[in-house]
Amino acid sequence: MNEEQRYRLRTPASARYFEEARRYLPGGDSRSTLFYPPYPAVLDRGEGCRVVDLDGNRLLDFTGNHSVLIHGYHEPAVLDSIRRQLEKGTCFPGPTEPQLRFARHLVERIASLERVRFTNSGTEAVMMALRGARMFTGRRMVAKLEGGYHGTSEEVMGTAHPDLVLLPADDAETAAGILERRAEEIAALLVEPVQGSAGMIPMDAGFLRAMREATRRLGIVLVFDEVVSLRVAYGGAEEHCGVPPDMTCLGKLIGGGLPLGAFGGREEIMALFDPSRGPPPVPHPGSYNANPVSLAAGLATLELLTRDTIAQLNRRGERLRAELKREFDEAGVPAAITGLGSLFGIHLTDGPVRTIRDAARGDEGLRHRIFLGLYNEGILLDPRGVGTLSTAIGEREIERFLEALRTVLSRLEEPAAV
Repeated sequence: MNEEQRYRLRTPASARYFEEARRYLPGGDSRSTLFYPPYPAVLDRGEGCRVVDLDGNRLLDFTGNHSVLIHGYHEPAVLDSIRRQLEKGTCFPGPTEPQLRFARHLVERIASLERVRFTNSGTEAVMMALRGARMFTGRRMVAKLEGGYHGTSEEVMGTAHPDLVLLPADDAETAAGILERRAEEIAALLVEPVQGSAGMIPMDAGFLRAMREATRRLGIVLVFDEVVSLRVAYGGAEEHCGVPPDMTCLGKLIGGGLPLGAFGGREEIMALFDPSRGPPPVPHPGSYNANPVSLAAGLATLELLTRDTIAQLNRRGERLRAELKREFDEAGVPAAITGLGSLFGIHLTDGPVRTIRDAARGDEGLRHRIFLGLYNEGILLDPRGVGTLSTAIGEREIERFLEALRTVLSRLEEPAAV
């Protein structure tokens, strides 16, 4: 019996759900990255570091919903904050006190943030940051690094938009040269300090410093997309790398499991969004902006994410990455393990993985078999082979993950699904 056959036997209710859902939803869902064959499992509830699917299978969750749930499911402090705010109201036609509290926390936490505004997602945060950069510089073009993911806005999602310039992520000299040649056109450089969707690939600190120097010299706004990487240090990846951007975009974990994004940075750029002195150069409407329920959940989440908590998470992440590499080596399966802090990526390829081009060499078929095999053994990873740790995951859960991986690797001689 192969892994797909085992999976089908474990998930008949999900199969039935998928067949009906496809009648109403293209692909049976609203989030394309969650699809995998033969059909994605339907998740019913979460408990700490575990999720339960529609068939009652309990799985250790090493995704945290792609880094969102850094404290796992049902964290009491987060739920209490949500309940208290719900008793007051879900949203209002005016500013709320949770907005001020959370804004103060972020500005005090992240060194380069002088002012901040809230959105509903990381995608919106990037969109607004780029609008501000364009108005501030009077330029139109946006540069991003190859492999960077910055949300679903058309101009930054692909590689061929007329206002987009693509830079290599592993060659600072070439990247700086492109910026130099097109400096009069480029408003902003978008950088993910850890490229999440590319496979949790950290950017080299020397490369980031070179981009900081080039953008400062050329008058280009350097925007750090810390939607995924905020967790690597108390003040985010900018603190870890010692590289301050001009603007920062946030999302995912800052909402504590509810929709929330934020963008901010230098006061002189953020002043473009200020309506208190007349019509702002960059308007920022939105009925759900700074939703107080999301803000309450997010502030409770970050208040729990202390320096000591992050240090413990990072130590466990370092140990997990090392142990994953050892398991693959002992099984004779070529693999590169990437990541930083509590983030990790598994790439089934020879040699190091420093860019999305390196990651593309990976054996996708084998990755899928291992993903399904881990599901069958009670471990949930992202189908792309990436994962995150939450504070709900301890040493025992890491040992269980490694044990499951050994079991799955021992079954690789079985025939793949036909």
